[in-house]
Amino acid sequence: MKRSVPRFDIIGQLGSLRRYARSLTRDGVDAEDLVHDALVRAYERRGTFRSGGNLRAWLLSIVHNTFIDRTRSKRSEAARNEQAGYLADSSTPAPQEHSVRLAQVRDAFLNLPEEQRSALHLVAIDGLSYQQAADATGVPLGTLMSRIGRARAALREMENAKPSQGKNHLRIVGGPS
Repeated sequence: MKRSVPRFDIIGQLGSLRRYARSLTRDGVDAEDLVHDALVRAYERRGTFRSGGNLRAWLLSIVHNTFIDRTRSKRSEAARNEQAGYLADSSTPAPQEHSVRLAQVRDAFLNLPEEQRSALHLVAIDGLSYQQAADATGVPLGTLMSRIGRARAALREMENAKPSQGKNHLRIVGGPS
C-alpha cells in the first residue's frame, strides 16, 4: 500500500498571497515580484514545512519576511548610494596629466648620462648625503657635486623646454641647487 504524501499545493493560496503582497507593496507589479520571490523561497524551503501545518499561514509568513528583507535591502542600497554620492563629491581629479608629466620626468631622468643619473639617484631618491654618495660611487666629493649639478641643470632645461600648465612641477630635492 502506498503511503499518501500530502501535496505541497499552493495554487489555491495564490489569491491570498497576491492580496497580501499588494497590501504590503501598494503596487501591482511589485506585488507580483514579491509573490514570485516568496514562492521561490517556499519551494526551496519546502522541507521545513511541518506536515499537517497551516500552509496558508506558512506561505503568508514567507511573503511577509520576503517583503521585510526587500525593504531592508532597499534601505541599505539607498544608504550605500548616498555614501557613494558623498565620496564622489570629495573625489580627486583624474591623475592623467600628472601621470603624463611623471612619465616625462622619468624619461628625462633616464636619458641623463649614467654617472649623472646615478649621482642624482643616490642623493635625491635614496637620500644619501653628498659625502655618502661620493663614497658609494668611489669619486671625489667635488666630482659628485659637479655631476649632480649638471643633472639638475639638464632636468631644469627639460622643464623649461616643455610648455607647462600652471606651476613648475619639478622640485629639486637632496641639497642646495
